[in-house]
Amino acid sequence: MKRLRIKNLKTVAALTLLLSSCTKILDEKPRAIYTPEYFKTEKGVYGGLTGMYAHLRWIFGNAYFYNSCMTGTDEATWGASGGGSGFQTHDLSGTQLITPQASDASNIWYNAFPNINTANGVIENATAVGISEALIAEARFFRAFDYFMLVQTFGGVPLDLGSGELAFNISTLRTSKRNTVPEVYTKVIFPDLVKAVNDLPVSGRVIGGVTKTLASLYLSKAYLTYGWWLQNPNNIPTYPATNRTDPDGHDAQWYFQKAYDVATQAIANPGPFRLQETYYDVNVGTNDRNSEILLYADHTETSELFNGSSLTYAGGGDADNFASWMLTWNYTSITSSKTNWSSPSTVNSVQREAAQALGRPWVRMAPPHEVFNKTFADKTNDSRYDGTFTTAYRGNWPKAGVTNEFLYNANNLQVRPGDAILTFLDQDPGTPIDYLNSVYKSSVGVGVLPGRADYVVAPSGISRLVYPGLWKLGPYRTDNGSGLGQPNAASTRPFNIAKFSELYFVAAEAAVKGATTQGGKTARDLMNVIRSRAGKWRWSNQGNVAKVVDNSAAMIAATPATIDLNYILAERSREYYGEGYRWYDLVRTQSWKEIAASYTICGPNVGDHTPVKFTRKIENYHFLRPIPQGQIDNMDMPAADKAAYQNPGYL
Repeated sequence: MKRLRIKNLKTVAALTLLLSSCTKILDEKPRAIYTPEYFKTEKGVYGGLTGMYAHLRWIFGNAYFYNSCMTGTDEATWGASGGGSGFQTHDLSGTQLITPQASDASNIWYNAFPNINTANGVIENATAVGISEALIAEARFFRAFDYFMLVQTFGGVPLDLGSGELAFNISTLRTSKRNTVPEVYTKVIFPDLVKAVNDLPVSGRVIGGVTKTLASLYLSKAYLTYGWWLQNPNNIPTYPATNRTDPDGHDAQWYFQKAYDVATQAIANPGPFRLQETYYDVNVGTNDRNSEILLYADHTETSELFNGSSLTYAGGGDADNFASWMLTWNYTSITSSKTNWSSPSTVNSVQREAAQALGRPWVRMAPPHEVFNKTFADKTNDSRYDGTFTTAYRGNWPKAGVTNEFLYNANNLQVRPGDAILTFLDQDPGTPIDYLNSVYKSSVGVGVLPGRADYVVAPSGISRLVYPGLWKLGPYRTDNGSGLGQPNAASTRPFNIAKFSELYFVAAEAAVKGATTQGGKTARDLMNVIRSRAGKWRWSNQGNVAKVVDNSAAMIAATPATIDLNYILAERSREYYGEGYRWYDLVRTQSWKEIAASYTICGPNVGDHTPVKFTRKIENYHFLRPIPQGQIDNMDMPAADKAAYQNPGYL
């Protein structure tokens, strides 16, 4: 099958994205201006569609948008190098405030609206030249996708970009009016996704192309999210202010049922998609673009042009896929000794490498202790902990030109290339760990246990500085040769956005919310499909060895007889930890305050291993992000109208 090849082009100036009369899109031959006539040509339609796929790179894999999706939830807090920055701001545990001038969620606003306008142009003009409904359905999917992301993030958003509702914008109008949440769902998200489900092919027209199954996932998820919005169990305010009633006359329960029905139908008719045999297979770099992945922001190591980013060094911006750097600590500072520790000659035994277990360290985010002692409490039966984190850092010094056959590490014991230099333990040991570094100077304050050659850190000793890395998003390249490769480049892997497995979670959540279930597809049945797979191992990342073990029976036996919302949210975190889902999950279910109000972690300095509890101040207005100040400033409207455009709490 043909693979979509997309070139990179910086979109129009961010501050005028919504208001401009035209947009730049990503195309094989970039154009500065698109007209309705261009979209009435086959070339124009294909160019517009190519741009729709390419725009995903500017959102998914961008570390700052990623920050807004995770930091401040139970999955992440700020890391040692993120203190005093937007990473600490989004944690809501200090004095910094999220503001319209400093919100990392602004990324989605600035990148979604140009793409929506491109989609409007294709949808509005393509039928004039006989373009197939299947191709137009791709544009409908992306328009609905972007509006769904926007309405979850900001509340109601404008459907009129300057030339009328859902019309291709060719005006220079510098005013804007936000539609209400129900209008956004019922006028564009639901109609576009229903049409996309009907018209899209079962298999994508290109590798990674949108399909009927993908559209079904987002339709079911939109029904689920809107049902929650109508129900509003915790009285979270919406904006623009409107009654929590559906223009089509349906109640929340109707939408929960629709979410369940659409999701289970897609599970029963998967087309070419399926769950991978093991959780490891879902995320290992050698198996990227596998049959479980429904949508991804694509990259490649073969061409900078088609990658959208340098293949040797990235600065962290634009279309760089650098989200994985944020939860990567500076393992390159670990020191061992070329000589006996009685007279040490230290060397960095774990070098920066473009390998999935390593990658580039930015230390902007860190996982709290609750990730390890609650979310991933079962590290024995459940393979997802091992398939999510790097917990063993192995020696690779020969790749940096250090010729020593072995080095001296903890307890003056020898380690060789490939041996564990540092291990994050699954549980706190009965024997106290010596973190003093008085003899064996690790340079990062990690500890020593008697008889072990590797340094160790217990779960209770994880800090903002030293923590297990995010293996599942780590880089994978085939051009490293015998060296360290290009670890300073952004990841050339695709950034996964949607997975077939999420259909099971959507259906299970809808069932918990009262949807009538089918035989064999109760919430518990659906969760056990996911949990059974999680019990199957074929590889141990920590041991770096094959591990063919089937713990699926034990996983199913441990599933509660009655599934509730908190259990589904915990399972979602085990399945999708670090993938950017979490803020949206907690906001949708209005459980952010309950689940993420406090967390525990050790400090940001070398040798900090004393757990400290932190409390977040999550207000109701935080359930919507602020409209970017650039949008407000560039509107030609009275001050009172500008103030009314902004979400309450951010004025």
